[in-house]
Amino acid sequence: MKKFSSGALLFAVLFLVTHFSEARLQVCKPSGKIIGKKPPPGQCNQENQSDCCKQGKSYTTYKCSPSVSGSTNAVLTINSFENGGDGGAPSECDNKYHSDNTPVVALSTGWYNGGSRCLNNITMTANGRSVTAMVVDECDSTMGCDDDHDYQPPCDNNIVDASKAVWKALGVSGNVGELDITWSDA
Repeated sequence: MKKFSSGALLFAVLFLVTHFSEARLQVCKPSGKIIGKKPPPGQCNQENQSDCCKQGKSYTTYKCSPSVSGSTNAVLTINSFENGGDGGAPSECDNKYHSDNTPVVALSTGWYNGGSRCLNNITMTANGRSVTAMVVDECDSTMGCDDDHDYQPPCDNNIVDASKAVWKALGVSGNVGELDITWSDA
């Protein structure tokens, strides 16, 4: 029987641990860039402190999001899913508008996963509180700065874009802009 040296065994163990850890902890890397165009007059709704694309600015795009776990870190942003709100068109999942008083969210492209979470609930936690909301839309991380996206930049890859009802349930009042949260499938 052939014996392995302790150095070879250590190398093999380190290789396996590193290989499997990297696979488990893969990071979502940018998939590209788009160049901003100046929105036509009155074409970018800045309700809820929404950003409008800037002429010539480079925006990073993502086809993926960080891995989902039982407690996934994310950034909560605010959005109006109402007709005329800064969400723009009706929601992707049901082609409807939703009241600001209804707990609904849009997820970054990778988490939206081609609509696989449509009309399912997620639970978000922040400030020692939790709230459950229905996924109704995608916060597009691959496209932006055009009419279809209300001339807003692409979303980051870690966004849960939520109605005012979600923010209220988490005990946040006023127009905060962004809040670090965790979320999971409900």
